[in-house]
Amino acid sequence: MTTSAFVFPGQGSQSVGMGRALAAAFPAAAAIFAAADSALGEPISRLAFDGPADVLDRTENAQPALLATSIAYLEALRERWAADGVEPTLPSYAAGHSMGQYTALVAAEVISLADGVRLVRERGRLMQASGAGRDGAMAAVIGLDDDRLPELVDRAARHGVFGIANRNAPGQVVVSGERSAIEAATDIARDLGARKVIVLPVSVAAHSPLMAEAADGMRRVLAEVEFHDPGVPLLANADARPITTGDDARAELVDHLTAGVDWVAAVERMTAGGVTTFIEVGPGRVLTGLIKRIAPDSDALPLDDPTATDRLAMPFATAAPA
Repeated sequence: MTTSAFVFPGQGSQSVGMGRALAAAFPAAAAIFAAADSALGEPISRLAFDGPADVLDRTENAQPALLATSIAYLEALRERWAADGVEPTLPSYAAGHSMGQYTALVAAEVISLADGVRLVRERGRLMQASGAGRDGAMAAVIGLDDDRLPELVDRAARHGVFGIANRNAPGQVVVSGERSAIEAATDIARDLGARKVIVLPVSVAAHSPLMAEAADGMRRVLAEVEFHDPGVPLLANADARPITTGDDARAELVDHLTAGVDWVAAVERMTAGGVTTFIEVGPGRVLTGLIKRIAPDSDALPLDDPTATDRLAMPFATAAPA
């Protein structure tokens, strides 16, 4: 029997047009966008469908648009399963990459969709404001052996705040911190054997101590939101520990702003727990590509299928009960 996990992408997977065909093809998806628009008091769906890209890509817009689109994919999948008589699949795990944690919490019924889109909008605003006066930056480091990461951190941190923001796959990490440290890290990483270092076009040092103000702000905001215990097992971003209660989930959303995302550990934890199939629920295929590198013997299936008119792939479509 196939054991599956639902994984939800983070910021960077958004693109203009995401969800448009899905909403036109599936009433359940359209209802999610309508509910998100109502919760925010503005048409975030129009921004997702039509852009413009520079406005969609702003952190405070990208995050709620991406959450709504990912949940729309999930509801469209459930609608298709029901229409085709396919037995619904309850995942063994749900995991989100960075901002995707909020989507995972909505999917696991820990928080409501309305609270989810409002929270990620506030998260985006707080992240943009956090660390004011300290120039933040991020960079992708490709082809560096994982055992050289401690030396990279030690040497780069001598130039300012610096740390590993995302361990995305073997030999692929994102570093974050003050721009002076990031600039120094580009040379240090190459000296340590990195194949490529790319400074990212962002001004926010996500998943670093520069997000301390944002974390404090989110702690206050989250205290006012109702959290429930998850209906499926969830994993923390920083160390892949299980999140089993609503209080754990609330704490995770604060902690992961200043801590890194160890996606490698999360995928390894899920495969060790018996997961053989990962379903990427949302636009794009970023997590699918990472999972194929981390767990090459597993199946990674993106719901976003550019070859389909409704852009929805159909995992387990042949698994209808007899």
